[in-house]
Parts: sequence; C-alpha cells; structure tokens
Amino acid sequence: MEANKVKKIHDYGQSIWLDFIDREIIKSGRLKDLIEIDGVRGLTSNPAIFEKAISSSSDYDADIAVLSKENISNEDIFYRLAIKDIQQAADLLLPVYNEEVQGSDGYASLEVSPLLALNTEATIKQALQLWKEVDRKNVMIKIPGTQPGLAAIKKTISEGLNINVTLLFGLERYKKVTDAYIEGLEERAANGNSIKDIASVASFFLSRIDVLIDPILEEKHLGELKGEVAIASAKKAYEIYKQVFSGARWDKLAALGAKPQRLLWASTSSKNPAFKDTKYVEALIGPDTVDTIPIETLEAYRDHGDPENRLEIDLDGASAVLAQLRHEEIDLQKLTQQLEDEGIEKFNAPYEKLLNAIEKQKQLA
Repeated sequence: MEANKVKKIHDYGQSIWLDFIDREIIKSGRLKDLIEIDGVRGLTSNPAIFEKAISSSSDYDADIAVLSKENISNEDIFYRLAIKDIQQAADLLLPVYNEEVQGSDGYASLEVSPLLALNTEATIKQALQLWKEVDRKNVMIKIPGTQPGLAAIKKTISEGLNINVTLLFGLERYKKVTDAYIEGLEERAANGNSIKDIASVASFFLSRIDVLIDPILEEKHLGELKGEVAIASAKKAYEIYKQVFSGARWDKLAALGAKPQRLLWASTSSKNPAFKDTKYVEALIGPDTVDTIPIETLEAYRDHGDPENRLEIDLDGASAVLAQLRHEEIDLQKLTQQLEDEGIEKFNAPYEKLLNAIEKQKQLA
C-alpha cells in the first residue's frame, strides 16, 4: 500500500496544519481521522472560516439561543462559540503536543478580532483574555503582524503566550516579527520566568502575493515569472529564519530552552487555475516549517502530491526573481503593504458578516 502523501511530508521536517474548523468536522470524527491518518499536526482558524461555519450550519443555533439570553455583545457570543470549538480541537490535538519533543506541534489557533489589527493595546488585552479563557497549553493566539501588532507580539510573548503571527507578506516586516519574538523572550527571561514552553509561528501568506503581482508581470512582458514571486519570497524568508535563529544572541535563549519561531506557509491553495493545485505546498516543503492548508488542498495533495524537500533548491534563482523585480522597478515592499491593508479588510468584512449572522439568529431564538 502506498504511503499517505500528506503524512510523508512530515518525513522532510515540515508539519501540516489544517486551515479549517467547524463543529461538524469535530463531532463527526473527521478531524480525529485527519490527525491519525493524514498526520495533521495542528489547526488554524480565522474570522472567514468561522463566518462560514456559523452561517452555513445549524450546529451553533442552540448555543446562540442560550447565549442571547445573557446581556453580552454579538462579539462576546462569537468568542464563546469559537472558544468552545478551539478547546475541543486542542483536546484532539493534545496527543500530538505531548509527543517525544513536547510542544513542537499540536496547536489550535484562535485569532484576536480583526477590528483590532491596528490597535496595540486592545490587541494585547484581548490576546491575554482569550489565552485565559481557552485555558489550553496547546493553543496559539493569532495576532496580525502589522506595525502596531509588533509591540503586541513582543508583550504577549513576554507574558508567556503562544503566538501565531498572521497576515505577513513582506520580508522587511517578517524580520521585524522575528525581532519582536526574540525581544519578548529576552524580556521574559530577564524577569526570571521560564521560556521553554513558549511556541510561535510566523504565517507568511503566499498565493495572494502572486494574485496581485502576476498581472503586473504580464504587462511588463515578464510572464515567465508568473507564480514565482511568492515562492521566491518564501525561500528568502527561510534564509532570514536560519540567520536569525542561530548565532550568539539566539544561543543564549536556546540554552534556556527557547524554541525558534517557525515559518508557517499560509494561503497555499492555488488561486490561479492555470497552476497545479498543489503548487505552493510542493515548492516549499522543508525542515522546521509549517504549512497550513484547507481541506480541498489537503485532499488534492493526498491524491497526487509529490513530497520532496524543495525549500532550499535554487536559492540563487529565488534571488534572481526578486532582483528582476527591482530592475523592472516593481516595488515589492509597497505591494506587500497593499496586501496587508487589503488583508485586514478581507478579514473585517466576514467578521462583520459573522456578527450580523449571530444577530439574525438571536432574533429567531
């Protein structure tokens, strides 16, 4: 019998996390099967995923009816629902967390409100609150890697939280995120607190980069670079990762039990139908990384994936792709900032829709 292609990715040092949650996948036993059969080692959620889950099923109606009798906001109702799901997912993932290298995987991620993406203090406050309410050692709180998010990342790491830094597109911002993580660990250690149980990932969004840049490349008659910029950026991010998490400064923290903040590849489903549906998954398999993928992409990979360590293949080619952008005066930093701004809006819209769906359900209760 042929080995499971998704599970085989773990042989190359990469962990596959599922970019999806709803109550059906938990209660049906499907999530348990994905963990045990496909080797899924974590789970991520976001406002758009929860909006779809709550709006398209009746699984949440009874809880909404009960919660609607309390004097709490629609946002509070949402987080009560989400926390319940995340706790159940974290419990299913606990055996993964408790494996021989404890805490290397087995996390479920819950995001702070996207409406707070540019508010440092409110992000810190909600992250601490969610951490306390979920009350699971194998949860990660998602904080966007915006400029105001950097201070929130540093502070919450110093408070001992596991953090999934989301909405990363550019290399300059990614480097600042690694700085915030390390500074948070250093502050916590300086205060005499343990840093050995803290875990973090930096979620680099990929296919959206190509969706924005590929039409520009077409206009400039650079069609051969279509679908390559995101992968080149990811490979350069991995170079930064290897530089940052080595050397004297990091060695001091490692001696205290600190874990490197792994790169996580997000948005790895192919948005362009001309590309292979497993393109981004296959290109970026490599050691000490995470790939969070939707169910459709996972199933496609199980069917016709080609697992192999490719992350550090042709690094010169990746450098050449980015150099060509500069030569053609395509400002990647400006474009990735545009993607960040649009990304905040893309999470705000479903979040508002989600709160409206809860309001509608309350009226029926």
